[in-house]
Amino acid sequence: MTKVTVRIDGMMCGMCEAHINDTIRKVYPTAKKVASSHKRGMTTFLLDGTPDEAKLRAAITETGYEYLSMSEEAYVKKGLFHK
Repeated sequence: MTKVTVRIDGMMCGMCEAHINDTIRKVYPTAKKVASSHKRGMTTFLLDGTPDEAKLRAAITETGYEYLSMSEEAYVKKGLFHK
């Protein structure tokens, strides 16, 4: 599983966050833990496999926000008693 972090400019409120979250879910229906922060200007989500950056950029730009960058890292689920 991959944790994807996307930097986005133009989010101003909670509804902007909801629009971005809906866009991510539309592009990647299997995405999990989709969360956005207009204060930080970023969105994170979990995805099986690797994301298509061009597809993601097009969807976010089409929604009216500015796509800045994307990073991805391996996501390891921690157990109940992790150290």
